[in-house]
Amino acid sequence: MRPLFDTHAHYTDDRFRTEFPGGPDALLREIFAGGVEKIINVSTSTGSSSAVLSMSDRYPGMYAAVGVHPSDAADEESLPDAVRKLAGMIDADRKREGGRKIVAIGETGLDYHFQPVDRELQHSFFEAQLLLAEETGLPVIIHDRDAHGDCFEAVLRHPGVRGVFHSFSGSPEMALELAKRGIYISFSGTVSFKNAPRVRAAAAAVPEELILIETDAPYLAPVPYRGKLNRSDYAFHTAAAIADARGTDTDRILEVTYRNACTLFFDRAE
Repeated sequence: MRPLFDTHAHYTDDRFRTEFPGGPDALLREIFAGGVEKIINVSTSTGSSSAVLSMSDRYPGMYAAVGVHPSDAADEESLPDAVRKLAGMIDADRKREGGRKIVAIGETGLDYHFQPVDRELQHSFFEAQLLLAEETGLPVIIHDRDAHGDCFEAVLRHPGVRGVFHSFSGSPEMALELAKRGIYISFSGTVSFKNAPRVRAAAAAVPEELILIETDAPYLAPVPYRGKLNRSDYAFHTAAAIADARGTDTDRILEVTYRNACTLFFDRAE
């Protein structure tokens, strides 16, 4: 079995501390010994950005994404303060010895699922982080929940920004329109769910050079672990589900998604 690159997980989430014996570090030691080679540990706030960066320092195969999730925007002191903190982390990471750990901005985006929702605030934080991505040259990890049209329009306003729509839930047509603009599409365990035919259709439609896999751990565990605490090695099942949707084999999906992730986040193929 080829190595796996989990492009989106949240190992600072409290569930790993409370639901796995020994906490996240015990789990990560197990995961890295079991075929997972690289993980991007993704933040949802400026506070968790510091935490994911600190955790990523402990593992050669773990990298960090720093950003503010749309659902966490209201908890930040202010938008200027949040952007200042994120920019400061990125600048410090680029100056430190031993190599960079911050490989993306995110996750950011729009979430219209829960009501009431402060859409204006979400848009402000999303726009600011897209601008930060332009300034730093880092790719952006985009959260899009029930906000497909507005997220797509935001991408159109920033044609120079590289990035990925994570845990994609849009239509095959939207996936192809994003792909035309060089945007990557990442699939989580939902691609294995029986009630997600549109996600599988999108996974079948995305050009091979723009497809990624992720867990969104601890959430969205794939079949046969649906409803359980998700973890990076479960993404092998996600790869198998994508392979089934595309009429290919799992090793091929692991190979291309690993290469694509390195291209997007490290600016090189491996």
